[in-house]
Amino acid sequence: MIFTLENEKLTVGIESFGAELKSVKSKESGREYMWCADEKYWKRTSPILFPLVGSLKNQSYSYEGKVYSMSQHGFARDMEFTLVSRTDNSILMELKADADTLKVYPFDFCLQIGYELTENRIKVFWKVVNPDETDTMYFAIGAHPAFNCPVDGEESRAGYSMKLNAKSGVTYAGINREGLMENDKQVLELQQGEAVFTEDFFDEGVYIIEDYQASEVSLLDRGGDPYVTVEFDAPLFGVWSPEKKNAPFVCIEPWYGRCDRETFDGDLDEREWEQELGPLGVFEADYTITFS
Repeated sequence: MIFTLENEKLTVGIESFGAELKSVKSKESGREYMWCADEKYWKRTSPILFPLVGSLKNQSYSYEGKVYSMSQHGFARDMEFTLVSRTDNSILMELKADADTLKVYPFDFCLQIGYELTENRIKVFWKVVNPDETDTMYFAIGAHPAFNCPVDGEESRAGYSMKLNAKSGVTYAGINREGLMENDKQVLELQQGEAVFTEDFFDEGVYIIEDYQASEVSLLDRGGDPYVTVEFDAPLFGVWSPEKKNAPFVCIEPWYGRCDRETFDGDLDEREWEQELGPLGVFEADYTITFS
């Protein structure tokens, strides 16, 4: 089911399946900011990544002596969420553990996803609850919104750019063919915080940027004007577009967790950036998208 939020500036569509943001349109210009999920490039628009971000080594993990299998990015993006509350400009949905999730993820949980529309801005809320009175819960959570790039009908995104609130270059890592983070770090050079998209900018796929190196990322059109800005307080984020496809969108992804490193060989509670939630604990985070 698609729910609609709207005000005088934007019309927003959110699907109950995956609690996924599907559309953001300007009422003034009719501009669509979100990727349309064309399977030719990528069949999703803005999936929720939970309880994994990225891939596990060998698509499995061990916990308390048992091995579990789980596919990339977890299961929340492929499950129906329940409506908790709704107004003209906000919505809250939730997903709870069930018999199927317990087969691949041995924790009770309640995951809530909220959206709030104010003027030309959407605030996205995450809340993870561990209802267990005795056991600690381990998880990762992240966003994966895909924004049209180019956004105004051009044939290519070449000449578009992204701007980070970092003046000098940032270090990043890529992923290998198994979707695991490479050990070697590289430097993405920035000019006044900007990196211009070339035809081959995403030939290696994702840029994984860790350690709070930036908290604001904007997409800029060919005139240098920002049309999407994502603000977050996450410890790491990814910037991605499909490898060597020159796809007409770019993802800006705040993360609390990531894929396994290619040399990782540990249990679930030893994964880098894994979130730990004690008995009856609550995790809350949010990020904001501004559309210009």
